[in-house]
Amino acid sequence: MPLTIKDDATADLVTQPAKLPDLTKQDVVRLAVQAELDRVQSAVPLRARVQALRAAHPLPPPTSKTTDKDFFDDLSDGL
Repeated sequence: MPLTIKDDATADLVTQPAKLPDLTKQDVVRLAVQAELDRVQSAVPLRARVQALRAAHPLPPPTSKTTDKDFFDDLSDGL
C-alpha cells in the first residue's frame, strides 16, 4: 500500500533522517510510528499516577484545630 505525504514540511522531516546511511524513508516512518505507539502504550494514566503519588505521600490525619487567620495574614504581610 503506497503512502503519500502531501504536506511539504512533513515530507522534509522524513527526508532529513533518511539521508543517514542505512535508513530509507520507509525506515524513518516505521521507526517514528513504532516509537509513538510504544510511547502511547506505555503511558501511565493520570488517575493511576495520582493514586500512586497519594499512596506514597498520604495526607496527614485531620485535626480539630481551627485556622488562625490573623497568623497567616501576618505571615503574608497583609497581602
